[in-house]
Amino acid sequence: MAKVHPQEQESTTSSQSHDDQCVSNKRERYTVWMKSLVLHSNGCTVYDSNGNIVYRVDNYDKKGGREVNLMNLKGNVICTIRKRLLALGCWEGHKYCNNSDSRSQEEQPWFHVKRYLTGKTACGIKVGSQNLCIENISIGKSFGFRIINKNGQIIAEAKQKQSSSGIVLSNDVLTLDLEAGTDHSLIMALITVYGLICGKM
Repeated sequence: MAKVHPQEQESTTSSQSHDDQCVSNKRERYTVWMKSLVLHSNGCTVYDSNGNIVYRVDNYDKKGGREVNLMNLKGNVICTIRKRLLALGCWEGHKYCNNSDSRSQEEQPWFHVKRYLTGKTACGIKVGSQNLCIENISIGKSFGFRIINKNGQIIAEAKQKQSSSGIVLSNDVLTLDLEAGTDHSLIMALITVYGLICGKM
């Protein structure tokens, strides 16, 4: 399979590092393609700065399904994301953890996401005692957003990708910048929720 090469930047990440740790002390850049690699499936595929696949979502249900799994390249589930049936516009993510030879899903949700129907903020997020939000920065047909912490700091931002020659790619190909110290798997799970909310997967 051919690699997708994002724009060059000061830091690079190998796919192996994502299996061992999800937090980097350097700023990272990914390419997010809002397409599944599986034929007739919805989802997204995430590439690191070397063009290697590091995360993927394959939604075999219709777009905006009630449950999807965020996986790494090996197909191991990192997080199961569910839409809460009795709460309008609410989602929760359950993290998977390694227990020696088996993987088990944590009973308590890792995070909660609530969709806002008005205002600049698209979603409110609760991760333990931490509060985050997603702001929509789409212009026209371009799809973009940023994730902000309670101090107003942007910890992740996704915009329509441009090639190294300045050509704007289709609106389902995004450049995602993550600040240092950010939990990558959490950000990918939140992007998955937002993609489901916006009907992108």
